[in-house]
Amino acid sequence: MSDAEIKFNIQASNPQAHLFTVSCEVLNPDPLGQIFALPAWIPGSYMIRDFAKHIISFSAKAVSTGNESEIAVSKIDKQSWRCEPCQGKLKVEYQVYAWDLSVRGAHLDTRHAFFNGSCVFMEVLGQEDKNCELLILAPSGNQYLHWRVATSMPRKDAKLFQFGRYICSNYSELIDHPVEIGDFDMENFTVGGVPHHFVVTGKHHSDLKRIVKDIQILCEHHVDLFTELPEMERYVFFLTCVGSGYGGLEHRASCSLICSRNDLPREQEKNISDEYRTFLSLCSHEYFHTWNVKRLKPRVFIAEKLDQEIYTKLLWFFEGITSYYDDLSLSRTGLISEQNYLDLLAQQITRYLRTPGRHLQTVCESSFDAWTKFYKQDENAANSIISYYNKGALVSCLLDLNIRIKSNHTLSLDDVMRGLWQRFGKNLLGVDENELEQSIAEIVDLDLVDFFKMALYSKQDLEFTNLLLEFGVNYKTRVANNFLDRGGSVAKKDNQTAAYFGATLKPGLESAILGSVLSDSPFQKAGLSAFDQLVAINDIKVNAKNFESVISRYQAEEILKIHVFRGDELIDFEVILEESRQQTCYLELSAEHHGWLRL
Repeated sequence: MSDAEIKFNIQASNPQAHLFTVSCEVLNPDPLGQIFALPAWIPGSYMIRDFAKHIISFSAKAVSTGNESEIAVSKIDKQSWRCEPCQGKLKVEYQVYAWDLSVRGAHLDTRHAFFNGSCVFMEVLGQEDKNCELLILAPSGNQYLHWRVATSMPRKDAKLFQFGRYICSNYSELIDHPVEIGDFDMENFTVGGVPHHFVVTGKHHSDLKRIVKDIQILCEHHVDLFTELPEMERYVFFLTCVGSGYGGLEHRASCSLICSRNDLPREQEKNISDEYRTFLSLCSHEYFHTWNVKRLKPRVFIAEKLDQEIYTKLLWFFEGITSYYDDLSLSRTGLISEQNYLDLLAQQITRYLRTPGRHLQTVCESSFDAWTKFYKQDENAANSIISYYNKGALVSCLLDLNIRIKSNHTLSLDDVMRGLWQRFGKNLLGVDENELEQSIAEIVDLDLVDFFKMALYSKQDLEFTNLLLEFGVNYKTRVANNFLDRGGSVAKKDNQTAAYFGATLKPGLESAILGSVLSDSPFQKAGLSAFDQLVAINDIKVNAKNFESVISRYQAEEILKIHVFRGDELIDFEVILEESRQQTCYLELSAEHHGWLRL
């Protein structure tokens, strides 16, 4: 790679104030005036976040024969700055406020530094394809002398895990390698001949060696599925441990994860808790994205415009397929049992059945509306939308089963993923909006037109019973046992007689405040609304702790007198309860089950 025409420096200049100082030197600035712009969103998270709001200051200088002179700068929109024309090189410097402890942002304090490039590195408009060099500088002060640097970004002269110079072939690559700086814990392993690093920030008391052993199994499984690992120098799992949190974001050679420290297993702990299982599924999900999304992606995402929304109807596939394989891979690798996986699948189905919005929005519409509806959900979301993660995963499952049956069990969704990888992903061609379904059908040589018409463009309920039965899995539904019953093989209590009322509470509060009220439910028919604070049911005081025990005493057709505060006004309602709805799914293996849940 030739010497970079774009050179960035970044330093955690004031950790106490959460400020990074960033500079950018442009060898050949636009003679009409160079424009710099910070992205409005980060790839993989489809919401306008306006990262430029965190820019504290911006200045520019012309650099010629060793001299520097300030030049005028004007802000031309919410995220763009224009520097006046100058002779020689152009150098800009700006400060970024970093206090977003999430997988999407930038965070800096006296304990560590983390940033995604989308939050800190400005795009040099018109020069996005130029080579970039990044100098990561250590913060000043003896307390930071032991800090190290973790990133998947290729190194120029920086030693491994140290401050120094890194290089990228263009701006897109520069912002696709997050960086963790601090006194982190780390374990290493190798997959496909490529070093993998598991980097942990935040206090924890977990068995990292066990975690890495399990993650390595999943990584090897995904590499085997696609037959190869994309070209990269190394892969990094970034994990931030917090008191409460969950999430992940994929990158081309790394992923950022956040979880509760209590989700991770301690030393000597042998079982897989529900929380640790969920964490492993998250790791599986983000690593699968190394192929599906980062390289195999909608064609409109090949040259992403980060100043505005980019619309696609294909997120059902790119997120839904990934959400199908993340849990399935846990079963295939033996990390969880087949029945345990079926419980996870039953929970996906339960979530789907409990979402009235499935009758108002197709999964392709959900994909297209990600920017305004899925990522900006309000209290009415369950009534008006369906998740392309949730329904997309279920459609993927049914597609897999259909292919297996129609091909007489000689082909599966695995063959589709390998075929699409070779056609569109390996060479970064991208999939056109209207060629995905045809390409899938061609790869397996099957007629899937009716299936796609029903699953993708219809609002009718997906049908699971017959397909699952072909694989020795019995599909059943029951009423929920309690608020915490998400589905799966949980036996129904003999004395469970709770009626249906159709609402949820806002979590984490002492008061019983309604989070959502479902369409056509007894609560909605009576006039109750989201954010109402329940005060009493039939003259019995209720709060978040006792709400379920109080309301579960009543049966269908009984009338409840409910007092609520709406704002500061006390209102009373009469609610007629209904029969509990059979919206909780559980799946059972028969003796004849075969060929789907195993490797």
